[in-house]
Amino acid sequence: MKIKVGIVEDEKQIRESLMILINGSEGFSCVNGYENAEDAIKEIPSLFLDVVLMDIHLPGKNGIECITELKPVCAGTQFMMCTAFEDTESVFNALKAGATGYLTKTTQPSKILDAIVEVKNGGSPMSSNIARKIVSSFQKENNQNVELQKLSEREQEILEHLSKGLRYKEIADILSISTETVRTHIRNIYEKLQVNSRTEALNKVFPK
Repeated sequence: MKIKVGIVEDEKQIRESLMILINGSEGFSCVNGYENAEDAIKEIPSLFLDVVLMDIHLPGKNGIECITELKPVCAGTQFMMCTAFEDTESVFNALKAGATGYLTKTTQPSKILDAIVEVKNGGSPMSSNIARKIVSSFQKENNQNVELQKLSEREQEILEHLSKGLRYKEIADILSISTETVRTHIRNIYEKLQVNSRTEALNKVFPK
């Protein structure tokens, strides 16, 4: 049986090119293409598609919002992003919404077809640069956790307030302690993190 595919893409040339690619390849069928999320949300649940290629930037609701609405009513459908957006926030928001693959629009046509098959068979295909962003993000998070573990609960609390730009007296008032106690905690934070300033401490624990 052919893999049934749907496309949600507002740029007509790209949408039609993908439809031609899919319909012209053995084992695939592009059931329909949509230029906006609203039409896709109305029709896709009744089509029982295997895979939907989803852009993020759409008129009206974006692709992530579209997946959020469709995922609960399309249990057998896999959603794969095919978008120009490569920032970490877009990637993670799409995955949280229910996307199981993430391709950039520069992906070669043959690899798009391979990815459709892979996601249909339970895989999570991603463009190499997207996969690197995810790995890098987890590495940063792990580093952050290691540094935080060096600090006591109170020190972590004070560092969190520092990250919001609060002054020592403001932190002291919030925590009901003296300003001098705040200074002592901050000196201990600097010593444990081996830094010499607020900026260095925040960059070490909350790397960008």
